[in-house]
Amino acid sequence: MHTFTREGAAPVTTAIANVVVAGMTGRDEAAIRHHLEEMKQLGVRMPDAFPFFFRVSAGLLTQDERVQVIGTDSSGEVEPVIVALEDGLWLTVGSDHTDRKVEAYSINVSKQMCPHPIGRHLWRLDDVAAHWDRLLVRSWTTRAGTRELYQEGPLALMRDPADLIGRYERSGVRLAPGSALFCGTIGAKGPLAHADLFETELEDPVRARRIGHRYAIEALPVLA
Repeated sequence: MHTFTREGAAPVTTAIANVVVAGMTGRDEAAIRHHLEEMKQLGVRMPDAFPFFFRVSAGLLTQDERVQVIGTDSSGEVEPVIVALEDGLWLTVGSDHTDRKVEAYSINVSKQMCPHPIGRHLWRLDDVAAHWDRLLVRSWTTRAGTRELYQEGPLALMRDPADLIGRYERSGVRLAPGSALFCGTIGAKGPLAHADLFETELEDPVRARRIGHRYAIEALPVLA
């Protein structure tokens, strides 16, 4: 079960049974095709059509402030997350934490290996739809005590939610209540890197508000 506070509505506790991760959701399709080719040349198996959607185990969705992963090959990435409830669609922030070493041979398995943290506060999606492009996402990493900005940019770089949901539902699956859709991310400012602490933030500059979530990462030992 997950508990959320909500802007303009009562708190809610709900079970999220369907967790979907969207990939390659940028608006610049030429850049996406170029990136896909680069990944394929590196031996990473990538779908030919985009955006693409992966289901991951609902048990991976967490609001905890501490998670455990295998080894130090994983990293977080900030994403807007749409949460479908009985009274409509809501928005929060999350991290599509991914094992990068495993990603080289299977994107599906890399997503399934890691927890997917999300925030505890929701905005109604209709309240931000008109100024979606002005929303901002950011993330920070802390490694060996040093905190650095890892990602920062506007959601104008990504497909708007109506487009993304429409593409998902055209596959024959409805974004029904009890679903969470990770909407994709923006590029990192440096190389992908494991961190001791990962912080995410979604900012609405029009309404002067923010949603944040942070989580510590414990790297479990890898047996030789």
